[in-house]
Amino acid sequence: MDLNETAVFVRVVQAGSFSAAARQLGLPTSTVSTRVARLERRLGVTLLQRTTRRLHLTDLGELYFRHAEAGLANLLDAEAALTESVGEPKGRLRVTAPADLGDRLLSGIVCRMRRACPQVALELVLTSQYVDLVGEGIDVAIRAGALKDSSLIAKNVGVARWQLFASPDYLAGAPELVAPQALRHHRCLQFAPLGRDAWTLSGPTGSVTLPMPGLVLVDDIRLVRAMAVADIGVALLPAFLCGEELKAGQLVRVLPEWQARADPIHLVYPRQRFVPPKLRVFVELAAEVLREALDRA
Repeated sequence: MDLNETAVFVRVVQAGSFSAAARQLGLPTSTVSTRVARLERRLGVTLLQRTTRRLHLTDLGELYFRHAEAGLANLLDAEAALTESVGEPKGRLRVTAPADLGDRLLSGIVCRMRRACPQVALELVLTSQYVDLVGEGIDVAIRAGALKDSSLIAKNVGVARWQLFASPDYLAGAPELVAPQALRHHRCLQFAPLGRDAWTLSGPTGSVTLPMPGLVLVDDIRLVRAMAVADIGVALLPAFLCGEELKAGQLVRVLPEWQARADPIHLVYPRQRFVPPKLRVFVELAAEVLREALDRA
């Protein structure tokens, strides 16, 4: 199929003559006539009845023109929309992130994106489950931990370190805590996905695994943080989630030279030949926000 032939035919009908169409297209009249004749041969029908004075569409020509004109208009609209999209970020962007990433961090990303790209509509899908980005129509994901092998593009933005935190008031009324083994004498607030049976900490003398009684198990990291602030016990939390509480004196680091796991944080999105402006800007801004938060922790 030669769309040039179809486009010339449509222009001939719209202009009313071969000569007028030739002038509009900047082509010799003979070339315009040849392309229309070639189209008719390919289709095996007569589209135009030619007379010395004017052109007449045949019934089949009328049918073909109606569909061809609409189809070419759609193609032009598609190219115009694509050109516009390449130039300015706009449209809907679907983002998935772990539910425990933190409302403050995500709201910071959303605020910067809204200021930079007011015509981009953000849809956040918060889940602790693995999401098939292509299958679910997700544009970009924020992921913590080791990545599965895939064809996705992954941009590393830092490491989330899990450390021990408690409130000053809790520590003031609890047994002295100078070594990991002393945690057995404390009320430990456990984030269930991190481990229900034990905490493993690494420090100056190596690593130690501490059995946990499971007296307080929570699957919401924000609730674990709130319970620590409320003087209920010692919590193992991502350090970047505790910046405001540390600054306000609501929490302090416990055994600061010890930490649990360190999760790499990535921005992940499907591989594609042309990255849409809305995705490119989001990745840049989100990486900036995440790096700032992780570096401060």
